[in-house]
Amino acid sequence: MDIIETINKRRSIRSFKPDPVPQDVLRKIVEAALRSPSASNSQPWEIAVAGGTKLAAIKQACLENAKNKPCLDVPIPWKYPEPWSSRQAAVMAGILEKLGIAREDKQKRFEFGLEAHRLWGAPSCIYIMIERSFYLADGTTNVWNLFDCGLITQNILLLATSYGLGSIPAIQTVFYPDIIRKILDIPDSKLIILGIPIGYIDSGNSVNQLQTSREKLEKVARFYE
Repeated sequence: MDIIETINKRRSIRSFKPDPVPQDVLRKIVEAALRSPSASNSQPWEIAVAGGTKLAAIKQACLENAKNKPCLDVPIPWKYPEPWSSRQAAVMAGILEKLGIAREDKQKRFEFGLEAHRLWGAPSCIYIMIERSFYLADGTTNVWNLFDCGLITQNILLLATSYGLGSIPAIQTVFYPDIIRKILDIPDSKLIILGIPIGYIDSGNSVNQLQTSREKLEKVARFYE
């Protein structure tokens, strides 16, 4: 698949088929993604790929913990200023429209929100991690670690698309990192940055028809000669 075609075809999937992804396909995706660039070739990322009974246990534990406040290893702002908040709101509005859920229907919105803890039915999840001591090297936050993790995440997403798979980079998947650490026996020295549910796309679910908008080139880019 052409790289531009792959970029344009990729989208965030919010409903997966239960069919397991072959282990060798997951290994090929992760291995190819390791060619991602990083600051000074530091390669700060570490990866945990979960499926089967382990992932089922994570989903169940996160569901049981859903009413508790998230405790992310790397905090994010919950409220965005403009213009970013409008873009964020547009995504949720698009999801609700595709699912036929009224904005004022709090119960159905809550039920859909729980799907994030079920990883939208994905049979596998790729967790991106970094070493805590390197992230906090020299007594400050090494933001380049996160930038590098973003680079390998993008490559994983594109590789998944090239293999005919769906994926979604979702912060909700790591709302309760201690649960993931306990079930996968990950030491506390590892910060769990992001989860990427991955699997075969449930094309029958209208939510997967959502195509989010992008700003026009002229609005975000300047070219100098």
